[in-house]
Amino acid sequence: MAKRELLVTLRDRYRSSSKKDKSRILDEFIAVTGHHRKHGIRLLGQLDEDDEVPRQARGQRIYDEAVSEAVIVIWEAADRICGKRLKAAMPHLVESMERHGHLALDPEVRDRLLAASAATLDRLLKPIRPTAGSRRRRRRKRSMGKRVPVRTYNDWNGPPPGFLEIDLVVHSGGPLSGSFIHSLVATDVCTGWTEAVPLLAKEQSLIVEGLEAIGQRLPFLIRGIDSDNDGAFINETLIGYCADRGIEFTRSRAYRSNDQAWIEQKNGNVVRRFVGHDRYSGQVAGQTMAQLYGALRLYVNFFQPSFKLIDKTRDGAPPSSVTVRRPRPATG
Repeated sequence: MAKRELLVTLRDRYRSSSKKDKSRILDEFIAVTGHHRKHGIRLLGQLDEDDEVPRQARGQRIYDEAVSEAVIVIWEAADRICGKRLKAAMPHLVESMERHGHLALDPEVRDRLLAASAATLDRLLKPIRPTAGSRRRRRRKRSMGKRVPVRTYNDWNGPPPGFLEIDLVVHSGGPLSGSFIHSLVATDVCTGWTEAVPLLAKEQSLIVEGLEAIGQRLPFLIRGIDSDNDGAFINETLIGYCADRGIEFTRSRAYRSNDQAWIEQKNGNVVRRFVGHDRYSGQVAGQTMAQLYGALRLYVNFFQPSFKLIDKTRDGAPPSSVTVRRPRPATG
């Protein structure tokens, strides 16, 4: 008898027998066919080709499309919090949103919504989370930075007057909480001419107004500005301001203070030296600081001697010594 015929003969008897008889039938089948015992169990337990597979009854879906849509609306109103926090706030959110007309639920949908566990809420929100993203994610600064080219300390190469390095000096006295004055400082790379104006807040439009005030005081036109990567500078407002006036706008590398060596020196020698490190805030302090800077610009730019680099030569390939020649300090 062929193995297939033996299998068909024993299969019906095997499935209808008791456990003890099944073991005896299996021993008989293995002895004849030589199959492994586990394989014999699988063969004898399989259904025939003409047998119908019993279809398991599927339970009714509890959390249908109406519940999912309501969960998404409430989740958005709750600022996209996690399922555990959403579960805790769900009764209050449902009641409040229905009372103010932001949500209209059938009683059955409301009951299912309130009965849903935190894990169920997370499961219902899983399809939408990747596309929803996070509203707190800020990519504007990175995209703005790509629009502003980088200039290092080695890229100046003796520019003409009008190319400024700009920076903000904080007058917070240490803690950065609350409101306080910022000083917008600008230094011309060629001449060393330095201007400073107080800003009552760190705001884009105030920085543009400060640059306008500095431009009116300079004895030359502004050809270019170079800032750090602060969001107060790298933004649409300042980029548009420079583009409209034909001003070259560049930025330094992140965490490379040497890229702005001129302005960093003036921040300490001019602003910190005469204003100090105390906290200043309010209109009166801003007006007083503006008067101080009005007198200070004359003193620093006309009466303080300054150096001007003549040339710089390198002896051999790096690492090597660099010889810098400067004239005697002079005024004017």
